[in-house]
Amino acid sequence: MTSPLTRRAALVGTCAAGCAALAGCATYSSTPQTAPAPQPQNPPQNPGTAAPQPGAAAAPLVRTADVPVGGGVVIAAQEIVVTQPTAGQYKAFSSVCTHQGCNVNEVTDGQMICPCHGSYFAIADGAVTDGPARSPLPEKAITVSGDSITLA
Repeated sequence: MTSPLTRRAALVGTCAAGCAALAGCATYSSTPQTAPAPQPQNPPQNPGTAAPQPGAAAAPLVRTADVPVGGGVVIAAQEIVVTQPTAGQYKAFSSVCTHQGCNVNEVTDGQMICPCHGSYFAIADGAVTDGPARSPLPEKAITVSGDSITLA
């Protein structure tokens, strides 16, 4: 009389067969193997997109007409907030909150607002106006030329 196949026996048999198959695939050599030398990698180039040339104008962050007086615009892709505290005065700040690294996502009533923990920052200088953040948002250098605002 034969005993029925148990799950444990099936599992042990499967593992043993798998280990034997892997061992058969292994190769052994008396000479040390060396990894191939790393090949230099060039960053991928998008067709039709040329690398910026030295002295070339940077792409505008935003148009001046798109930044409301007393408000601002969050440019999430570049983690920047551009503000216009008073007519014709433009400022830019990092949108990364100094509390825990969330991103400011709104500019309302002269305040840049972080949604994660409720920190508020002044649009004129990035100063904390309501915590828990304790440090101001770092200012970014910008250039206003005509109706374009670019990073300096």
